[in-house]
Order: sequence, then C-alpha cells, then structure tokens
Amino acid sequence: MQYTEAQMVRFGTHILAEEADDWWVSTRPLLENGGERVTWAVIRREFLNRYFPEDVRGKKEIEFLELKQGDMSVTEYAV
Repeated sequence: MQYTEAQMVRFGTHILAEEADDWWVSTRPLLENGGERVTWAVIRREFLNRYFPEDVRGKKEIEFLELKQGDMSVTEYAV
C-alpha cells in the first residue's frame, strides 16, 4: 500500500509515546523554524541521531555479524 508523505509523517509521529513524543514536540518547531521541510526521511534521520547514533549502529552491526548459530556464523547459517 502506498502512503503519501503527509500520511507517513502524521502516523509516524502519532505513535510516538512518552519521552519520544516530548522529543518530537520540541524538535519539530526547531526544524520548521530552520526552514527544513518535515518529511519522513527528516524524522527518521533526527530520530536515529537522537536514539540510535551512528557509532552504536556500527557496533550493533558488528555484533550481529559475529553472532553464532551452533558452530556457524550468521552469514554461514544464512547461506
């Protein structure tokens, strides 16, 4: 199903709860006042920067790739 950009922004921000909702309520005006168009890509970028920084993502990726299933790595198991 295809959604418009406005629908994705509305729904994606509607489901935020507690601290994440507070973060969005304070972040949205900053983006808009800075002249940035609020799109789903912008929300995703800002959310990931706030709650899942690049260095943590890299560490989690390495951790995932080093997982084992029995004696095999995840990559070997997938093949």
